[in-house]
Amino acid sequence: MTFKHIRAVILDWAGTTVDFGSRAPVVALQHVFAEGGVAVSVEEVRQGMGLLKKDHVRSILVLPRVSAAWESRHGAAPGEKDVERLFCEFVPAQADVLEQYSDVIPGVAAAVEKWRAAGLRIGGTTGYTRDLMEIVRAKAAEQGYAPDASITPDMVGGGRPLPFMMYRNALELRAWPLWACVKIGDTPVDIQEGLNAGAWSIGITETGNEVGLSEEELASLAADERVRRVDQAEAVLRGAGAHFIAASVAECDALLEEIDARLAAGRGPWEPRR
Repeated sequence: MTFKHIRAVILDWAGTTVDFGSRAPVVALQHVFAEGGVAVSVEEVRQGMGLLKKDHVRSILVLPRVSAAWESRHGAAPGEKDVERLFCEFVPAQADVLEQYSDVIPGVAAAVEKWRAAGLRIGGTTGYTRDLMEIVRAKAAEQGYAPDASITPDMVGGGRPLPFMMYRNALELRAWPLWACVKIGDTPVDIQEGLNAGAWSIGITETGNEVGLSEEELASLAADERVRRVDQAEAVLRGAGAHFIAASVAECDALLEEIDARLAAGRGPWEPRR
């Protein structure tokens, strides 16, 4: 495998490279909301997955059911003071469970090393803060996955779908133009982050937030239910603008080769998706 035109692959973390099913943020956010007197469902938490975590908290509070329940419990609609308080409580709650939910997803380390050997630089973006990301990076490195750069929203002054983490990756990786870079992620805002930077975007279904199951839970599904969930995840990610879809990072080789061939032919991510 040799890439002559792609310069870098920039990957999301939870649900894409680590934490099969992207479960760590769900656990922590459900905990802090319950402590705040309003229980939230897995589905409500997953709607904002991939955002900067303060924005994620805010996205949950503005959901009509949650907002109404909050007002009933606290006597006032949720505001920015509530966002700040919940976020401050989220950070230690997330840190407490991160190691438990930061195992590298099967096939990721081998795939990334193959791409690196073929000449690609490897970057990362996330919704986690820098301090939380250090916990994840250390665990991932122990298991053989260590990108060449990893950028957090607090390093660039904004999270997804803003493209600033992509720009910082490009700078640190010396990878340009952005349309010769590929973003891989499992949430709609991952896809939008890549598109807003002018890069190719690949959506990940089976290991990610849109299916939202652990490896064991996914394997235990009946075949028709597994297909239904994966198809639904694909529809969401295509609706966000993904150029391509893969079940996991380990299944992206052929897609990267196709992107490289398109670039060789003078074609770019501005073309219609397939």
